[in-house]
This record gives sequence, structure tokens and C-alpha cells, in this order.
Amino acid sequence: MGSSRMPVSLRTALPNSKNIPKGNYLNLGTDILRNLIFFLFLLRWTRKGVLQLKGRGLFGTVAEAYISIRRTLYGLFLRTPGVRSQVQKQVTEAITKLEGKLVPQGPGISRYLTLPKEGWTEQQVSAELGKLGDMEHTRWEDGLVSGAVYHGGNELIKLQSEAFEKFSVANPIHPDVFPGVRKMEAEIVAMVLAMFNAPAGGAGVTTSGGTESILMACLSARQKARAERGVVEPEMVVPETAHAAFRKAGAYFGIKVHLVACPAPTYSVHIPSVSRLINSNTILLVGSAPNFPHGIVDDITSLSRLALRKKGSLPLHVDCCLGSFLVPFLARAGFPTVPFDFTLKGVTSISCDTHKYGFAPKGNSTLLYRISALRTYQYFVSADWSGGVYASPSIAGSRPGALIATCWASLMSQGESGYIDSCHKIVGAAKKIESSIREHPSLRDDLTVMGKPLVSVVAFTSQTLNVYDLADAMSSKGWHLNALQRPPAIHVAVTLPIVAVVDKLIGDMIAVVEEEKEKERVRMVEGKGAKGGAKGDAAALYGVAGSLPNPSVVNSLAEGFLDTLITFLILWSIEHFVIASSDSLSGGAILRLRLTTLPARRTLTTTYPRLAQGDLGNPQSTSSDQAELKKSRALEGASSPDTASVQQPVSNRSAIPGHQDEGTPTEDAVKRSPEEPAEKKRESVEKQGEKPLGPEDEQK
Repeated sequence: MGSSRMPVSLRTALPNSKNIPKGNYLNLGTDILRNLIFFLFLLRWTRKGVLQLKGRGLFGTVAEAYISIRRTLYGLFLRTPGVRSQVQKQVTEAITKLEGKLVPQGPGISRYLTLPKEGWTEQQVSAELGKLGDMEHTRWEDGLVSGAVYHGGNELIKLQSEAFEKFSVANPIHPDVFPGVRKMEAEIVAMVLAMFNAPAGGAGVTTSGGTESILMACLSARQKARAERGVVEPEMVVPETAHAAFRKAGAYFGIKVHLVACPAPTYSVHIPSVSRLINSNTILLVGSAPNFPHGIVDDITSLSRLALRKKGSLPLHVDCCLGSFLVPFLARAGFPTVPFDFTLKGVTSISCDTHKYGFAPKGNSTLLYRISALRTYQYFVSADWSGGVYASPSIAGSRPGALIATCWASLMSQGESGYIDSCHKIVGAAKKIESSIREHPSLRDDLTVMGKPLVSVVAFTSQTLNVYDLADAMSSKGWHLNALQRPPAIHVAVTLPIVAVVDKLIGDMIAVVEEEKEKERVRMVEGKGAKGGAKGDAAALYGVAGSLPNPSVVNSLAEGFLDTLITFLILWSIEHFVIASSDSLSGGAILRLRLTTLPARRTLTTTYPRLAQGDLGNPQSTSSDQAELKKSRALEGASSPDTASVQQPVSNRSAIPGHQDEGTPTEDAVKRSPEEPAEKKRESVEKQGEKPLGPEDEQK
């Protein structure tokens, strides 16, 4: 058969592979790889955009983008030189004020920054503990504190102290050494599982508190999704009123947190929004029973249906840390309740704090699972460690067996009847507060209860008064209530101590509301408008938090607060440190002392000559610095004519007992010998023809 030949023009137009340079193949491969990477990048972000639009909708996506841009621009604005200095100044002032409240000051306050040379006697330790316990504080013993202290009575505390003493050295990491602790821990988990109607095969662990329980539940869900579905970009859907520990878990474990609104009037999580946010990366749904801010139980039944709707089902965690030993007993105490526990098939895990309404000492909580396989995902095991096979069920390795013993003793002592009785008292008091706000003539027109609380927390807001001013006014009467935000509100978490003074609480609320209403009337008469500017601490903090589009300022305040709690005590001794004479310092010597407090990031650097007894004079220090030193000396009680702390020369710092790397001096007081006043010393030096050391000399 014949065949037609390719025209010469085409034959010459097509490239001959033999004539293509090898470098062109490399370029071609690079182009293909680049295009593939671009395609995958485009595919990934297209998928993210589709999921975002599905979850938030067009308007929600635009709103989120606007908020994000606004927050970023405001953050850049706060970093501009002029604004930054003013912000830092005001933050410093606020933290300094906070330090004054939190850090004990004045005569009679002793600080122990290094180990004593010789150990104290039992009587000395006991006496000091008594002083610490008697320090001025909000009187939780009188029922003036919302939540915080979940007191089961003095007799229970005595029993807990006995249990603690018997197991003070116990550590459940060594079950063969402390078999009793292992037994008690297993029984605690079993009792709480039964309380929440766990099916056969249910499992659980004890933890150090509600935060650890929540962290472990999120870790288990993440590991499960990674192992079973290959999820590498995990997401969880959380009500915005759920405990902040879920946000902490997201930050710790790399889980994206979708916050869902809990709109008025129910303040319960919006179920349709939850449904839209579920996608292939979702590893966990969350509900509260009840939530901390408003005391509202989310619609756990609907969340359960959503969890079961997905093929293979999604884990659903119910945070019952606050409801703990109240919610399971509501019906038996005669109060209305809703489904929330393992009777709902979609619920896979529950966190319950035994140290709240279970009345166990702080440091006790439980995490419960529907099946033991879910618990396994939170375990950590290292089989190849040189120290042996290491395994732990939660974050901690060693744990205090004494706390497990006190928890077990509390549960056994109270029993079902005890918890039903306490539920009746606590929830009954909460109902009384709620009905007073809704019905009392002085309260109902200005305060509004948020949602329909079922348990121990009653939250209220106001459209006519500044609720933060109400909180500060209640503080002035000795009460410690919880200020909320988004929206501004206050809540009362009823405990057994509050039950005894609930009538006083309601009476003070009525008085405070009347006082604030009178202030508003005066403002209206003066033409200043209603809802006057907030002046108190709660008003200042939450007013700032709610008004700024970027939270960096509030973050700085919160970080300063944490620094104050943890590190301020050590550095306080440096700030309030008066330089005295020392034999190791030569006459006329100049010492430069840098005073720093971490919380406020404040630094005072001043040059001092050798100071004689009672001499604070220094021509190179400012008047404000001298005033600060005088104030510091007064606060430290250093005005005694015969003793003072001594600053050692820099070269000798390593020899100072208990010296800190940052230059922290020892707390020991040292006798000092009488010296001439520093001014006379300088005059003497000048008469002898010697030139006093100046700033340049000191720099050298």
C-alpha cells in the first residue's frame, strides 16, 4: 500500500529531538513543576475560600475581613512613635496601680527571697502561715465572693486535711508503691461516669482542673482525626461563650477555632451557624452545661444530632466543669433540667470539675469518655527512652496523690443525698436572685437577666445604667462579683457561703441600683446625658477592652497582671532598696544602680555617691528619683537609724549569698558603721585638691 509523505514545509517546521539542547529539558521540567506548585497553591486557597463562604456566608466573610483589616491597621497605629509612648505610659500607670493593690506594702511586711540560713522552727512557720492567712482580702468566708471558693463546710475540710496528711507523699505515677491512690482514682472516675449515665465501656481520667480536662479532650479529638481521617489542618466549632480553655487548646495544639455566636434572647449557641461551619477538617463540636459567663446550658440535643449526622460521627464534648455536681441532680432536687449527658448518643466526652460543686480541694477534675478508645488518643508513651518505657495519661507526669485522696474522701462523705441537698440550696438561692431581678420594682426596670439560667449562675445587664459602675459600687460594699463583656454584664455564681447571705446580696444590689439611678438623674439635670462615664476599675478595664478594635493594649495589661503575680515579689526588693555605706566601698566611690520591675517594664537608672546614714542626697539624681527612694525606704521600713540593706560592689556580686543573676540583692539586713554625711565627704575631697568623680569618670 502506498502512503503519503509529510510535506517538506512541515518536516522542517517540527523540531528534531536530537537537535534540542539538554538544557531545554531542564527548563521544561522547571516550568511544569512551577505550574504544578501554583496550581496546588491556587487549589488550596480556593478550597479555603469555599469553606469560608460556606461557613460564614458572603456578608459574614466580608465582616470578618473588615474586622481583621481594622484590627491590623489599629495595631500599626498603636506602634507609631508618639502613640506608642503614650500607650506605654498609660499601661505602666495602670499596672503600677495594680501592683499597689496586689503587692503587700508598708511596715510589718516581711519578704523572704532566699532560703533562711537556718531552718525555722515549727512555731515560726506556723506563726508566719497565720499572718499570711490573715492578710487583708475579700471575705469569701462571709459569702461575699462570686464563685472562686466552692466551700463544703468546715467539717469536710477537717476530713480532707486528714486524707491529705495520710497520702501527702503519694504519687500515682508509681501505682505499685501507692496502690491505695490507684484504687481511689479509679473509683472517682467510676462514680462520676455513673453520675453522667455513661454506657458500659465508658472510661475517664482525673486531671488537675477544668482547663487540663478541656485540653485533653481537644488533644484526643485532634489525634483521633489525624489517625483515622488524616486531618492535618484541624478545626473545632466552639460557642463564643465556651470556656477560654478551648481557645488555649487551639493555640497549644494548632487547632483552628471557629467561634459561634450565642445571640440574645436565649444566649445559647446558634445551631444553624454550627451546622454551616462543619467541614472535612472539623475534629470536634463543643457545648456547655452551663457556660461560665451567663450560666446558660447550650442545646446539647441539637449538637448531638449534628455530631451524628456526619459519616462516622464527630466527637462532641460537653463542658460540665461548672455544672459539675449540680446539673446531674437538678431533677432530683426539684428543678427543671434538659438532656446534656451520655444519654445523648452524640456526646462522646464530658469534663466535670470535682473541685467545684463536688467540694474537693482545688486541683481536682475529671474527663469522661463514652468509650475507652477515645481516652487512648490523649495518652503519651515513649517506648525508647533510655530511662525506661515512659507513659502518662495526661499532661502531668508526677501528680499529687494527696489531692486524689481528698477528692475521694469528699465524694464518699457527701454521697448522693449530700449533693442533692447542696443542689437544692445553691440553685434555690440562684432562683431567688433571678426572680428578684425580674420582679423587684427597683431592679426590673433597669436590670435584665440574660437568658434562662438553669443552674447556679445568674447574669444580668442593663440598658439604662453602666453595669461596670454597678460592679464597682458592689465592690465598695465588699462584694466580689464577676464583670463580663460582649455584651457588658455582671454575673453571680452562687456557692454555699453565698446561700447564707443571699438576702444581703439582693438588698445591696437594690441600694446600688438606686444610687446609680440618682447619679444618672443628676447628670441629666446638669445636661451631661445619661449613662455617665465609668470611673471604677472594672469600668476602666472592660470599657477599654470593649472599645478598642485591637486587643494589644488589654493584652499588655493582662500580661502585666500575670507578671505582677509571679515575678514582682522578687524584683520589688530591688526597687525598694536603699543604698547604705559599706566598708567595701572606698570613700567617694560612685555606684550606679539600675532599678527594674518586670510587670510595668519600668527602669530607673541613677548614679549615687557613697551614701552615709540617712543620706539620700545626690546631685546626679532627679528630684523624682529622690522622692521614689524616700518612698521606697518608707515602704520597706528602712528608716531605722542603725540598720539598712547594703549594696555590694559589682565586682563582689558573685560572692553575695542568694544573689540572683539580675543583680537581686540578698534580703539579709547588715549592721552599718556610722559615717560622715556624703556632702561633707565631697567637701573634704575638694579641700584636699582632689577632683570628685563625674559622669565621664564613672562611664570610664
